[in-house]
Amino acid sequence: MKERMIDLQRFAADTNVMGTAGTVNAVAGTTTAYTAGMGLSEEMKTYYSDYLIDHAEPALVHDMFAQKHAIPANGGKTVQFRRYNPLPKLTTPIREGVTPAGQSISMEVLEATVAQYGGYVELTDLLILTAIDNNLCMATKLLGSQAGRTLDTITREVLAGGTNVQYGENAVSARYLLSGGQASGNHYLSVDAIRRAVRFLKNQNAEKIKGSYIAIVHPDCAYDLMGDPNWKTPNQYADPSNIMEGEIGKIEGVRFIESSEAKVFHAEDLASDARTLSVNNSSGYSGSGMINFDGGTVEANKLVGRYVLIGTTRAYVGANTASSMTLYTDSTKSTQASISCQDNAVIYPGEAGAMGRDVYATMVFGENAYGTTEITGGGLELIVKQLGSAGTCDPLNQRATVGWKATKVTVRLVEAFMIRIETASTFNQEE
Repeated sequence: MKERMIDLQRFAADTNVMGTAGTVNAVAGTTTAYTAGMGLSEEMKTYYSDYLIDHAEPALVHDMFAQKHAIPANGGKTVQFRRYNPLPKLTTPIREGVTPAGQSISMEVLEATVAQYGGYVELTDLLILTAIDNNLCMATKLLGSQAGRTLDTITREVLAGGTNVQYGENAVSARYLLSGGQASGNHYLSVDAIRRAVRFLKNQNAEKIKGSYIAIVHPDCAYDLMGDPNWKTPNQYADPSNIMEGEIGKIEGVRFIESSEAKVFHAEDLASDARTLSVNNSSGYSGSGMINFDGGTVEANKLVGRYVLIGTTRAYVGANTASSMTLYTDSTKSTQASISCQDNAVIYPGEAGAMGRDVYATMVFGENAYGTTEITGGGLELIVKQLGSAGTCDPLNQRATVGWKATKVTVRLVEAFMIRIETASTFNQEE
């Protein structure tokens, strides 16, 4: 890129500026600029706003395939998403010379209420005066990344809450039974698991996106899948010119978008100084309700509301002391859990896989499965407050701020057009 000099002072809206500090690195890496005022012209406001969005968009993997609607100006907090109902089959022959009755298109409207999210950083006058970097550029870059990851996570959590779930190759019936890291019997992402998900979407008549279904996959699960001989990397496509952002390959009619932000179900440690606990009963345990434990420092009631896993029995913690817990079958606490185990049996966190193993969600979906709001139509904005803009709250003009604010909502439109494959992986998030 050709280097050029930019004097941002030319764009200052007034003389109350942040000061100058010689030449500094600016937005384009090799481009050079002078640190200038926070009193920006409309042209520079647009420039930095676009810069914020540019740095937010690469992180928005989960938004890429949504039905998007702009935030309505002065239209309240509700956004409408539309889905059209398929027309029925017409199996009755039409009569010669007789025009059949016409049909009407029916449409369902789903309404969702938007919410606001945002954050900012504070820049002091001394930092602005002495730093060698263009702080407005760097702050905007970091805030853009933060905004993108935040908004992406909001969409991800909505998708991960879908009702259609497949545990590996359907070898087990629940998340806490998914195994990983063992000598055998592991439930990793496989071609058969993908094939089963594709079968589900086809049976639901889910439309494809650019000729394929889409999967958002974590790098740990992609590792387990990419060794299959039928895996095709983008350079092996018949038409490699239409590669999507983050696409790493395809198999069984599914194109994979890789993201480290893909959903991972991780169970937190049970104690402040230990991941697991141990059953403390010299004769073993066979019964219901309270069970003694040791092996870690646990505060009273610290485990209440969590699940634990003893062998293949998953139980809800209704109460706990520093050395015992009362276990129930579920959060209703209507039935105490029946457990049979030996002394020193390991008590694992129960919110993820077998033995507390992390569980990864690979989302597979078709067209119009979900909808979200656009970030470029008023959904994401950059807010710059210059030195002294706080008036008497900043009497010495010591503080400026740069921030972002976004209006966002995501909604699952057609549950039948998406499925979540839950698996363990060769890796664990903490490894």
